[in-house]
Amino acid sequence: MPRFFIDQPLTADAELSLPDAVVRHVQVLRLNAGDALTLFNGAPADWECPATVLSVGKREVRVQLGAAQQVSRESPLWLGLAQGISSGERMDFTLQKGVEMGVSVFQPLTTRRSIVRLQGERADKRLARWRDIIVSACEQCGRNTVPALQPIMAVEDWLAQSAQLDGARLMLSPQGSARLAQLPTVNAAWLRAGPEGGLTDEEERAALRAGWTGLTLGPRILRTETAALAAVAAMQQRWGDY
Repeated sequence: MPRFFIDQPLTADAELSLPDAVVRHVQVLRLNAGDALTLFNGAPADWECPATVLSVGKREVRVQLGAAQQVSRESPLWLGLAQGISSGERMDFTLQKGVEMGVSVFQPLTTRRSIVRLQGERADKRLARWRDIIVSACEQCGRNTVPALQPIMAVEDWLAQSAQLDGARLMLSPQGSARLAQLPTVNAAWLRAGPEGGLTDEEERAALRAGWTGLTLGPRILRTETAALAAVAAMQQRWGDY
C-alpha cells in the first residue's frame, strides 16, 4: 500500500487535500477514487493513518482519513550517525540507506578532508534536499518516526559538544583497535564516520582524547558510502533488531 508523509494533523474521519508533492506521486501511481493509502506525519511518532482516496483531479487529491494506529518499526538501538559530508550522490545514498537501516538522527559534519563546503543559502538548500531524502526513505521502508537531521557543523565545534551525548561513542578508523564483538551491550550509540579520504590523524587524536573509541571493521579500507552503512548494519546485528 502506498505510504506518504504529510505535514498536517491526522484526525479520524476528516477529509483533507493532499499537498502538491504527494498529489504528483498519487498521479504517477495512477491511484483512483476508492484506492487505499497510508499517511503519517511523524508527530506523534510511531503513528500512521489509513486513508481512502475520494477524488483525483489535475491539481488536487482529496482523501478521507480512518482511525490512526500506533505502529512502531523502530529499532531498540537508538543510533546517531555523525557523517563527514561526502560529495556527489554519496551523502544522499548514506542518508537514504541509513534511514532504512534504523538510524535515529543524522549529524552532517564539515571536516578537513571534506570536498564539499556548504555555507549560507547553499547549506540551507542542501539540508532541505537531505530532509526530502530522509522523508522519502521513511515512506519506502515503513518508518513512522522521521529521523532528525541536525544543522551542518564543523567537526571541531561538534566534538567540543560531544561529551554531552548519550550512549557509546564510536569512531570508524583504519587504526582503530576495538571490534563490535568485544564491546559491552548498549541501547544507544553514536557512530562517527569520515568523508572521502577519511578523518585526518589530528581529527582522530582529538576524538580519542574526547573519549571516543576507535572502531575497526577489519583490514580492508572501505569507501565513505560503504563504511558507515556497514558499521550501522553490524551494530543493528549486535545490539538492534537484525
